[in-house]
Amino acid sequence: MESPSLPLDAPWIGETDAWLLAEGKHLRPWQKLGAHPTSRAGREGVAFAVWAPSARLIRLTGDFNHWDFEPMHLRPECGIWELFVPGALVGQWYKFEVHHADGSVVLKTDPYARQSELPPGNAARICPPLRPSGVAPTATGKTPGPMAIYEVHAGSWRRPQHPQVLPDWDDLARELVPYAADMGFTHIELLPISEHPFYGSWGYQPTGLYAPSARYGSPEAFARFVEAVHAAGLKLILDWVPAHFPTDEHALARFDGTALYEHADPREGFHRDWNTLIYNFGRHEVKNFLVGNALFWIEQYGVDGLRVDAVASMLYRDYSRPPGEWVPNRDGGRENHEAIAFLQEVHEVLRREAPQAITIAEESTAFPGVTRSVDEGGLGFDHKWNMGWMHDTLAYFALDPVHRSWHHDKLTFAMMYAYSESYVLPLSHDEVVHGKGSLLNKMPGDRWQKLANLRSLYGWMYAHPGKKLLFMGSELAQPSEWDHDHALPWELLEDPGHAGIQRLVHDLNHSYRASVALHVRESDPFAFQWLVVDDASQSVLAFVRHGLRPEDAMLTIANFTPTVRTDYRVGVPHGGAWREVINTDSSHYGGGNVGNHGRLSSDPVGMHQQSWSLSLTLPPLAVLWLQPVPA
Repeated sequence: MESPSLPLDAPWIGETDAWLLAEGKHLRPWQKLGAHPTSRAGREGVAFAVWAPSARLIRLTGDFNHWDFEPMHLRPECGIWELFVPGALVGQWYKFEVHHADGSVVLKTDPYARQSELPPGNAARICPPLRPSGVAPTATGKTPGPMAIYEVHAGSWRRPQHPQVLPDWDDLARELVPYAADMGFTHIELLPISEHPFYGSWGYQPTGLYAPSARYGSPEAFARFVEAVHAAGLKLILDWVPAHFPTDEHALARFDGTALYEHADPREGFHRDWNTLIYNFGRHEVKNFLVGNALFWIEQYGVDGLRVDAVASMLYRDYSRPPGEWVPNRDGGRENHEAIAFLQEVHEVLRREAPQAITIAEESTAFPGVTRSVDEGGLGFDHKWNMGWMHDTLAYFALDPVHRSWHHDKLTFAMMYAYSESYVLPLSHDEVVHGKGSLLNKMPGDRWQKLANLRSLYGWMYAHPGKKLLFMGSELAQPSEWDHDHALPWELLEDPGHAGIQRLVHDLNHSYRASVALHVRESDPFAFQWLVVDDASQSVLAFVRHGLRPEDAMLTIANFTPTVRTDYRVGVPHGGAWREVINTDSSHYGGGNVGNHGRLSSDPVGMHQQSWSLSLTLPPLAVLWLQPVPA
């Protein structure tokens, strides 16, 4: 709150803030730009500020002046227009009328709005004062260990009021949060919730980066949702989109009549795949807008991390562009030096100001050092989606089992690079839309085989090195593609086969979290050991993952054919009894209940370079997890 002794016409932005904003070095630009309740000369009101250096004039309009127009004052040293309005109140709506140099006039939404109307209104709302600097409400911190992420589209998970009515944050706090916690997930990841004009973009074309979408309620309601997530022992990740933005006239596009946030040259500033505009990462103020936004969600709401969308499109100037239709970098190459510097700056700021936050890159190329620290020349991410694993694994599981022996390497190749980055294994929303089919319908065979294959896919993923991500509805074995206009088909759980898949995901999550071997040495290549890697003819694979003690070991054996294999001998690290932790063919999960009666003893028979071995019955199209029984 400003001092009430300041005169009404005193500058809102001081000299130091003006310099920091002009240089793109303001850690928290949202504290000065946007709309801020304050007081002057003993009068309560709101200070407004907007960056538009090339505008000929900006006039403020809103509830407080009956939608008349008041000229704002330009601060030429930083290109920011500002105005204090006595009597303006929290909850009132406003817009900026921007006069361009060519004489055109456009009504614009505040880029720093913390709440906005949905189209066609698009006005910004004056929000209550911000939290103090550097205070994250209930951030739970960055901790090593298991990570099982439940990826959620807020509008279509469940619709408790009416099928045509979107849930609000309080609905999701009541229903989504306890469900995810009970299922054993450690994190909820929300598809982008920043304000976006087109619901069908799923949030990936945002116009209001500082505003939680009004579709789901107020910023205060979103804050309550975050608190509920943390109270349940979960962490929250937001999908974040700094790569591009839509061309909607009311938003960032040609904000002051020039290419302000975007590049002027369409070879740099227009994204051909999505018909969107690309941020000019080389402009200080634009970079400040985005870096500040990353810190804003973590510091103001206590969000635990960000998953950064479309990183590959940021890293390369020729991304999805034919020869001659892109601009090389200063060295004549294809790397986008400015975008790389931007991502590194994001991580430098977060490591310093919010070290508890995690970041995850959706990055599909072989760009080196995505999860290497900035100090070591990397981008600084904590984790990266393993798109190679995802593509190879889904391609393998889509094969009829009779052909799988010829494609054994699709499951083994991922271990050749598993420790080159810190990976998340994603079975995400991208794999169940746009004609790709649901995960269940990617599987070959009749209904029984489809369900069995899906169960074995999940058993394989959860045992494999890497953090886990599963898109909502996958635990229901949804037969249709995801549809953002409808809630998930929860009625499927009335069918034992679908209910069995849900029980399996529940047990996989809880067993994964309980097993030290499956996460404590995840970055240690010596903690993974192939036992059966060359039995392509029978499509059998086996590996062991080691923990801190011998009894921590977790043995995984997969039989990816519909043939039951009896007396299949697999070497194990030590003798004694072993118990089945997971059998994806269990009748509890809708399987045929072929297995090893839950427990078996090892024999002093050498196999696979081990002194002991187990004689196993391998269920059809199934994955087994076995663990030593303490003596």
